[in-house]
Amino acid sequence: MNEIEPRIVTIVTELLERSDREETAVSLGATLHGDDGLGLDSLETAELSAILEDEFGTDPFGAGLLPETVADIVAFYADATASSA
Repeated sequence: MNEIEPRIVTIVTELLERSDREETAVSLGATLHGDDGLGLDSLETAELSAILEDEFGTDPFGAGLLPETVADIVAFYADATASSA
């Protein structure tokens, strides 16, 4: 496991805790939106984008991508790290 993965999971978990949804389990396969997933609304998605930008200097949403799962976000940063190496 790379160091990006647990940090992303922690960021999403903390976001859900602030929304009083701490019982929601965050996994790589969890979808970001919809009742079957984490259920992020547009405001929470914007907050997630801002947190990721602050933490990593860029974010997949700002790069024009629309990640559907936590794994998509992890892959965005893994690809960015691999291409900068």
